[in-house]
Amino acid sequence: MKLSPDESLGYQVNLLARLLENALRQEVAAYGVVPGQFPALLNLYQQDGLTQAELTRRVGIEQPTMARTLQRMERDGLIIRDPDPDDGRRVRIRLTPLALKHQSPLAQAGHEVNARATAGLEPAEVSAFLETLARLVANLQHFDGRETGSAT
Repeated sequence: MKLSPDESLGYQVNLLARLLENALRQEVAAYGVVPGQFPALLNLYQQDGLTQAELTRRVGIEQPTMARTLQRMERDGLIIRDPDPDDGRRVRIRLTPLALKHQSPLAQAGHEVNARATAGLEPAEVSAFLETLARLVANLQHFDGRETGSAT
């Protein structure tokens, strides 16, 4: 049984992810942000003061990768680390005034990349695509290797 790149969900999603990342890189470079920092920033814009473990879970990356991302963000003046007032063992990640200043233009950059990617599609098509992606993500997040089903 053969599987061509055009029929491979993984291949197509990976290609789309790389193209989206490249487009985002061009849009956010002027703000000293790289695409790898974007998920952490989006989550902190939504809820400032998360712990590294909370960010790691929300973004869906490995802890060492998040640690390196946060080190770079701290170096670049985007975040600071504050001791948790309720638990001295934990550290809260907080956005700096610089990161807050960039919130609106970074959101606009994300919207522009999304608009470019969805050009020519109806809003209902975009909505359906996002719903389908969410279902695919949920399917794989809950897959534990023991379930069986048809391959795609």
